[in-house]
Formats: sequence, structure tokens, C-alpha cells
Amino acid sequence: MGARTTPQIVVLDTGGQYCHLIARRVRELGVHSQVRRASVGAEELAGTKGIIVSGGPSSVYEEGSPRVDPRIFQLGVPVLGICYGMQLMTQELGGVVRPAPSGEFGLAVLHVDDPDKLLVGLGPQEQVWMSHRDAVAQLPPGFRVLAHTDTCPIAAMADLERALYGLQFHPEVIHTRNGLRILKNFVYEICGCAPDWDPAHQLEELEESIRKQVGDRNVLFFLSGGVDSTVAFTLTARALGPGRVHGVYVDTGFMRAGETEFVRDILARFGEGVFSIEDEREEFLSALAGVYEPEEKRRIIGEKFVEVQERILERGPYLGSEWVLGQGTIYPDRIESGGTAHADVIKTHHNRVPGIQRLIEEGRVIEPLAEFYKDEVRAIGRALGLPEELLGRHPFPGPGLAIRCLCSPQGGQPVRLEQGWLLSIRSVGVQGDSRSYRAVLALDALDWADDPRAQATELINRIPEINRVIGWVAGRAFLDQMAVRPATLTRERLERLKAADAVVRRLSQASGFDHQVWQFPVVLIPLGTEEAPDSVVLRPVDSLDGMTAAAVLIPAPLREQMARRLLEIPGICAVFHDLTHKPPATIEWE
Repeated sequence: MGARTTPQIVVLDTGGQYCHLIARRVRELGVHSQVRRASVGAEELAGTKGIIVSGGPSSVYEEGSPRVDPRIFQLGVPVLGICYGMQLMTQELGGVVRPAPSGEFGLAVLHVDDPDKLLVGLGPQEQVWMSHRDAVAQLPPGFRVLAHTDTCPIAAMADLERALYGLQFHPEVIHTRNGLRILKNFVYEICGCAPDWDPAHQLEELEESIRKQVGDRNVLFFLSGGVDSTVAFTLTARALGPGRVHGVYVDTGFMRAGETEFVRDILARFGEGVFSIEDEREEFLSALAGVYEPEEKRRIIGEKFVEVQERILERGPYLGSEWVLGQGTIYPDRIESGGTAHADVIKTHHNRVPGIQRLIEEGRVIEPLAEFYKDEVRAIGRALGLPEELLGRHPFPGPGLAIRCLCSPQGGQPVRLEQGWLLSIRSVGVQGDSRSYRAVLALDALDWADDPRAQATELINRIPEINRVIGWVAGRAFLDQMAVRPATLTRERLERLKAADAVVRRLSQASGFDHQVWQFPVVLIPLGTEEAPDSVVLRPVDSLDGMTAAAVLIPAPLREQMARRLLEIPGICAVFHDLTHKPPATIEWE
């Protein structure tokens, strides 16, 4: 797998959140692909069979926006531009790009006008995933329209003579129903690639890479108990030998109920290295006193992890250059932290704060899973023999419940709009490949039989102040009787959230619903009354790798059962259901 030096497909990175996902989808098709910087010279692409220009957060008419070498369009090699890549191709070749009258974020219906080779095998109407505010207004000379949506007249285009193609939607994300078929058409039918990528030797190469990077040094891992850090820890111990790899689980107090006991049991039964637990609950909670902003929370948690690591280094055998820090960072963590060339920072991952960046620059961090996605990490874990009770767990953020317990420096009454209630609670989102931090819209009059997720997408596209929509399920008071209340991160609120999370997990597992979703965050928001100051938001989503996600509706009987049990918890005023896909909202609220 690693012997091949020339990839058949090169993906040019213009800063899109899904840039490496494109390369990975091509690899899924059995073809070697690599990501290169957008500005790479055309001469360096000699020998490739096809080029894909990724999406990105910029506008092609803005000064300083990413550019490609225009000579790539004259190489005689097929080129596919996706989203921003299509707009860049349009501008370079004489077409016109303008802000769209209405941006599209989320699911859309594609109408296929001319399938040609790229869209062959698709039906006349297809579900696709959009994330854009600009659009092609006039085709470049020699191009023709292949498909459109109701709000985007040029959703796919092609110059058949030069084998140049553009897609305004994202075929690489799983919510474009036949996206992999489109990429397969491009890779095999248009570019003429042959299979040359075999993941069967992945484990062997990873272990060799770890041995090469670590050398004679030993590795200290900070473990969260989740899939990523446990697989990384086990893989490294397998590569180096258990005596050279130590694992420390830091109990921050932000873990789910019973989490520490679960971690202790799993690592005792299956762990390959040396393992210990550090109780740091008081220190982490006091560090976040009076902190409200999501990025500040993540920064403080990341820096506190570094402080704890430094203390452990000082009192243990870890001082000096013979030890390095191991982490379970995976690729989406790097992307959301601006880890590609032009990527916008959506959220600072706790493994990407300045303190840890310094360790990376000193060559004292190893991240063996940093180029992989969640489903690939699970596959590596299975190859290592780790149990399904661990690998099948839902993803859980490194900062834990601290970023699922929203805080507010000041109160405020919900504002009644025609469409719903505008809350002075803000959440993180990703719109047009850029970070957003916007208000939440609450709907209190929902017909659950008529899927409200489409309504949520339409409202977000129409109301620029919001990036997330939640629907009322049940409550002790109605929205006109509730208010956003000043709140910080306290032990009382954390215990309230832990109790709510435990109720949801227990009912979800008992009903089998947990196997129908990829992740099920339970979020506490400071919305309620004086007697019951908080509300719970249920956020089940379906995804393959966390790069995009579809909101999943909880079946009515289970939704009502969860609401009844949650409202029994002291301090809980109401229960809501998050109706928003990713994009435009991130999976986690913070």
C-alpha cells in the first residue's frame, strides 16, 4: 500500500472541511489518492490520472482566496471541481460566480438534466448535500448544465471535450445518496484508473510507522476511555511492546455516570500497556468557573490537560527526551481545528490548543490515528481484537460534558417570531465551510407526523441569525413562561446533566435505538423557570464519520417516555429535540 509514490487521483485542498474525506472516498473505491495544497504547480501533477479541486469556505471574488495553477485545466487530465472548486473552475475559465439569492445548507433534491459519464446510473431526481452561499451564474465557454436544484440552476456542469466537470453539491458526504457512484464514475469511467489501494496491510504499516516515529523513546497516553484513545493506546502498545507504553485516565469530573468504572474494567481486561487513574475533578471544575464561551472552555480544558500531564511527568519516570505524549486525535478533530491548508476553525479540539501545539513542534507528540475517520478507527480496533462493547460505543467529546452544559452570562426572554421563538442561546455551526456561532430557534407548534427536519433546514436558510432549530417535546412550563437564565458550569448543573444523560442512555439502549444512531448527545441549556432553571435538548444523529450528520427523529413512544423520565429530574423545566443536520449545525453544540 505504501510502496506506490504517485497517486492516481490528487485532491487539491482549498480549505474545505471535507477535503480529506474526498481522498478517503476515492481510497474506498480502491484507488490511491492524496491531498496536496491548492497552489501546487501543474508540473508536479504529471503522472496523475485525475484531479479533484475541493470545496472551501472562501468566495472566489474575495482577495486572498485560495487559487489553483490555471494550467491544470490544460494538462489533458480530467478535473472535477466540487463546490468552491466548481466556482474556481468557472472563474478561471471565463464564467461568472455570484452570491446566490438563497444559500443552501443541508439536503436538497438534484434534478438530472444530462447524466453524461459523470452522473450515469443516477435517477432523474437524487438526494444531495449542499453547503454554499455562492453559485455559478454563467457557464464558462464550452460547458453545459448537467443538473440543477430548485434554488440552484447550475448544480452540475461539464466541458465534455476537455473532461472538466463541476458539482455544486458534495458527492463525498454520505448524505448525497449516490455520491460514491458519482465519484466512481469520475475515477474509473472518466479518469480510467485501475484499483491499486489495498487496506489489508494497514495495521502492519501503522505499527511500522509508530516504531519509526518513536524510535527508542517510550509513550505516555492520556486516555478518555473512548474508541479513539483506546485504539491508539492499544495499537502503540502492540507496536512497541506493553512495557514502553503507559496510559493515564484523567477523571475530570466531566465524564458520564459510570464512565470511570467502565474504563477501568475495559483496560484491565484488554489493555496492552501500563494503566492508572488520576482524580482531577476539583481542579478542572474550578478552572471553568465563570467561563461561558465555547472556545474558551475548550482552550482551558486543553491547557489544563497539559498542566496535569506536566505534573505527572515531573513525579514519574517520564522526564527527558526518552518519553513522548501519545494522543487519540483522529482526522475530523484536525479538520475542525483548521488542520488543512485553508480550513476555517470550527471548534478548537482539546488536542489542538497552544500547549499541545508546542509539544507537537518539539516532536514530542505521536498521533497514530490522525489521518483516519471514526469508522476506520473502529475497523483498526477490530483488527487489534478490541471488544465490540467498546468499539460500538457512541463517540464522546474529549472535553466531556463540559461542552454539553451550556452557560450564559446574562438572562433574556425568548423573542417571538412568526416562525418560532428566538433564544439568546448560541451554538456552534458550520455554514459554507466556515464557523458560525449563532442563535437557536425553538419551535413550539410541531406536527411530528410531518417530518420537521425539512422545515428546520428551510428556516436556517431563510433566517441568517440562526444555525440551529429545536422542537418542543414536553415541559413544566411553555416557552412564553420561560427565560434564558444566567448560568455557569457548577457541580449541581453537571450532576443534573449526568442524570439526564444516564436516563437517555438507559432508555435508548433498552429500546435498541442506540444501534440506529451514530451518536446521541444530551445537552443542558439554561432555559427554564426560577424553580426549574434548565432544559434538556436531545440530539440523536446519523453519520459515518462525523464529517456530516443527519438529525434523527426519535420514535414517538420513546420520545415521550424519555421526556416523562427527564422531567422527573429536579431542575429540568422542558425537553426539546434538535432538528438540525450538520451542516449547518455541528453535532456538538459547543
